[in-house]
Amino acid sequence: MWEIIKSQLIYFWYYFDIQFRQIFIYWIIGIVIGSIISVFAKDKIHKLFMKIKDKNFEIIGTFIASILGILSPLCMYGTIPIAASFSKNGMEEDWLASFMMSSILLNPQLLIYSAALGNTALLIRLNVSILGGFLAGLLVRIFYKNKKFFNFDGFEEKKNKDTDPNMFKRLLKNIGRNIKATGLYFLLGIILTVLFQMYVPQDVFASLFGNNEGFGVLMAATLGVPVYVCGGGTIPLLNEWLHSGMSMGAGTAFMITGPATKITNLGALKIVLGIKHFVIYLVYVMGFALLSGLLIDLVGITV
Repeated sequence: MWEIIKSQLIYFWYYFDIQFRQIFIYWIIGIVIGSIISVFAKDKIHKLFMKIKDKNFEIIGTFIASILGILSPLCMYGTIPIAASFSKNGMEEDWLASFMMSSILLNPQLLIYSAALGNTALLIRLNVSILGGFLAGLLVRIFYKNKKFFNFDGFEEKKNKDTDPNMFKRLLKNIGRNIKATGLYFLLGIILTVLFQMYVPQDVFASLFGNNEGFGVLMAATLGVPVYVCGGGTIPLLNEWLHSGMSMGAGTAFMITGPATKITNLGALKIVLGIKHFVIYLVYVMGFALLSGLLIDLVGITV
């Protein structure tokens, strides 16, 4: 019995070491770049968003808002107070929808993490996040023109934690908060990946998520709801899935529903959307994930 346990531990450490060395550099770079943007560029990004408010950009403004949402380094609980201030200053509802939707799907830190998945997955994640934000804003523009989609009553901007007068210390403190917030999930993601490598037959997994096309996309979209806790934590697992037979379409569906239905994001959105609009949001997310995944598989894009 002890020999079996010992051999399993050796295999576990072998796979853990491989996964850790493959992913760690992306995690560190993502944290550093995310913190640099948060400390030095966050306010500039938000001010730029306010500046386009008075420009007659029409639908183009919805697209710009989606890109700025991805550039914003804040989590959803940090984004909502900012969006509330935008709303009070007269920002269009469709622009807010684009900004918030793309911000949910992707941020600078997660974008860097996703580089570990390869160039194809990285570009797909970036493009579907921009498109997801743009389409959300476009639908709000069409169906809620001159009507309120969000309710930001009672929301105020949170106190800024990046206040240390020493810029270097300010950056180090932000990096420390990011490591504290994501480190445990990063390790958990690697552990789950190792367990997957050790105990899940690759041919069985490929038959579920690679060969069934539409069913595989649906399964991956659904799997994103309970599995996704932290973006950095799911990267090692998703990387292994994609190289174990998961289709790119199924991976895309997971990358959409995961962050969009993360419990903290849902809790924040429920407050500002209300029941009716919250249900609309969930339907949109699942529909967009399924259509995106099916289209990517139909085109034949692979890792």
